[in-house]
Amino acid sequence: MSVNFFQRIRSRLLIGLSAAFVALLIPTVAAATATTSVYTGGGILPGLQLIAGMGGIASIVSIKDLIIVIINFILNIIHLIAVLAIIVAGVYLIASNGDDGQKDKAKNIILYCIAGIVLILLARVIVVFVNHIF
Repeated sequence: MSVNFFQRIRSRLLIGLSAAFVALLIPTVAAATATTSVYTGGGILPGLQLIAGMGGIASIVSIKDLIIVIINFILNIIHLIAVLAIIVAGVYLIASNGDDGQKDKAKNIILYCIAGIVLILLARVIVVFVNHIF
């Protein structure tokens, strides 16, 4: 298999993932903008208290809780990307067709992704630990 084949697979996967991300993002943004009123108060904390009770992230009334939710959201996204990278590396491994260089590349991707997932889990532990301290 040529390098051009792998580039086509990678570009198609990236296009597909980008399209899926946009398809998931558009309804969320549209729903948020359709129901959001403009806040003209005195800062973020009174604004969060004003919209408390609407559910979801709007029920968070402290800045610490808001930061925790944002960090967890970012860690979830990174975790998802790591799992998708393992899937792509599996496709590389299957499509390597016996080429040792491609197999080594796929194995390294899988190894580094597993190390990244372990770091993500450790980051979650650190966030929970710091959250309980403060």
